[in-house]
Amino acid sequence: MDALANARGKAREVAARAGVPADGAVLGADTAVICGERVLGKPVDAGDAMAMLGALAGTEHAVESAIVLIAPGGREGERRVRTLVRFRPLTAVGIEWYVGTGEWRDRAGGYAIQGRAAALVERVEGDYTAVVGLPVAALVEELADLGLAPWSAPGAGGEQAPA
Repeated sequence: MDALANARGKAREVAARAGVPADGAVLGADTAVICGERVLGKPVDAGDAMAMLGALAGTEHAVESAIVLIAPGGREGERRVRTLVRFRPLTAVGIEWYVGTGEWRDRAGGYAIQGRAAALVERVEGDYTAVVGLPVAALVEELADLGLAPWSAPGAGGEQAPA
């Protein structure tokens, strides 16, 4: 699984189906959790979620988030962000508790860091928003590169870009 390829596919599918707004862009985003050499997708059931969380417990893993913007005229921009996340050592009881919350559903790696899974995390090195699933700093940079940042829009009042 390649987060960038998935983000590109999502953006292109929406652009082909719905078009690209004249004053905006189409955004595709995707996130992958990488534990060692293994890419952890979305768990298929609670047992799969427990196995993923067990593999992540007490270890550091990478989270790769990617965005692709399609601007008017078919211009494309893309960014990939890699963040390291270290999980606390987890007991079977702790894993069962988290899986019981249901937050693991439809989440790469079986967890949502912005929710109860924050209790499972010992450390984050890099962009927290990338782990959530939308690397905001990378999105702002790409919007600016494509001339689509809010402060670069006609009639934006001449505001300066955030420092």
